[in-house]
Amino acid sequence: MPTKIEGPLDHGQLEDVRLDSATWKPVRATRWSLDVVRPEFLTLRPGSPKKLLQRTAWLDGLRGFAAFIVYLHHNQLYANDIHGNSVFENSFGYAGRHYFAALPFIRHFFSGGHFAVSIFFVISGYVLSVKSLGSIQKGQHMISADTVGSALFRRWLRLYLPVIGFSLSWMIIRHWTNIYVHFGERKDSWGEEFKTWYQTFKNYSFVFLTGDNLDFTKKYNSHLWSIPIEFKGSIIVYTVVSALSRCTRNARLWCEVALIVYFLYVVDGWYGALFMGGMLLSDLDLLAQDDQEPRFLAKLEGFKEFIFFHLFLIAMYLGGVPSCESPDGDKYRNLLASSPGWSWLFMFKPQAVWDPKWFYLTWAAILTVASIPRLPWLKRFFETRFCQYLGRISFALYLVHGIVISVLADRLYAAVGFKKDGHKHFPQWISIFPLTMNGPMGFELAFWAVQLINLPVTLYVAEVVTKLFDEPSVKFSNWLYKQTLAPQSQSLKR
Repeated sequence: MPTKIEGPLDHGQLEDVRLDSATWKPVRATRWSLDVVRPEFLTLRPGSPKKLLQRTAWLDGLRGFAAFIVYLHHNQLYANDIHGNSVFENSFGYAGRHYFAALPFIRHFFSGGHFAVSIFFVISGYVLSVKSLGSIQKGQHMISADTVGSALFRRWLRLYLPVIGFSLSWMIIRHWTNIYVHFGERKDSWGEEFKTWYQTFKNYSFVFLTGDNLDFTKKYNSHLWSIPIEFKGSIIVYTVVSALSRCTRNARLWCEVALIVYFLYVVDGWYGALFMGGMLLSDLDLLAQDDQEPRFLAKLEGFKEFIFFHLFLIAMYLGGVPSCESPDGDKYRNLLASSPGWSWLFMFKPQAVWDPKWFYLTWAAILTVASIPRLPWLKRFFETRFCQYLGRISFALYLVHGIVISVLADRLYAAVGFKKDGHKHFPQWISIFPLTMNGPMGFELAFWAVQLINLPVTLYVAEVVTKLFDEPSVKFSNWLYKQTLAPQSQSLKR
């Protein structure tokens, strides 16, 4: 029987896997090797048959499109770091500067990375809890407990095995080639390389570490700061599901709401609010399927599309919260108060939140995920073949895009005429194919010409990493969990 794999980084149903040597016959190994190197995005033809979509396929598409927004965000900021950061990540009209790329709604395609990460966490809360909540609502408490136990056993492996595989690969490639990148440093010996990797990774992967655990990201991949938060949020979801499994429907829903308020308004736990927001939406959607949702929500059934269309617009505006640090280095606490369109919204910021942008992004992400399934035209977009493809490689795309920027795109930006201090390390690339920088910021021909090469390469590398590390981590964690289980007859005796 196929085994359902839950999680924001997983991809539907996977067959049970045998990892014994008999499965690795020469023909099968050759076929697997060819499949790894075959670019899948070149086969996405409109006329090819569509796969049967699951009920929550739009979540996969949303996750994939959010990963693509992160890709655009980091490329735009990297290419325009001279003054692009202060434009893209500030509000339209800040300091008298008016750029099209900073307009509300439009800005998501230029600086929507933080918004996208917030959406990742809400999706996580939704899918990590959906199976257990479904069992709870049917009164199948033992099944729910087994589901939580299985998911918690596999979660660390699911998140960190791809990180281990890719970061080790990158460390080896960098030391072997001595290629210049703008972060970290190459060690003098292989022994020092592996020692540094191990010492930084073990702290990075320890969920209860109270100090700074970002040495690993600074040395190997700065974009992986969100993975420990993903694991912390997963533990929050599994803990809350277990704690509320015997509660009544209304008590469970009120506790979920109370935890959102606690994480967002009482303590600085914005990521906990995002995960709990996803869990609440999952709970309400499952109840609605069985016509058991709260009475006041059922009465709004005929108005839901109208209501959620406007909530979606609110979410899109809040998701564009400025995220640039203020000139005085005050972590932009004063920036919002002086930003056009945000000066009055700044008054709603709770005292508990240290970095204000996450307060607004939390509400933006929750409202976005709540709105999409209730807006058919928008849901259909995230069910398209392209978004589903992005959803399949989303975890790997998030892992690899920063490295591809540093290795490939940085040199291509130098070649077409962008200027950065780091370009002095590869002067042979500077302005070898200069293109015009005219036009609105973010729309330069030079930038988009680079994407003709950078995007396909990034997608291809993400596909390879998906096949080498991402999908095998799902299969391996599932297989390992099954190896630890007692035979059914022994379990019954106990």
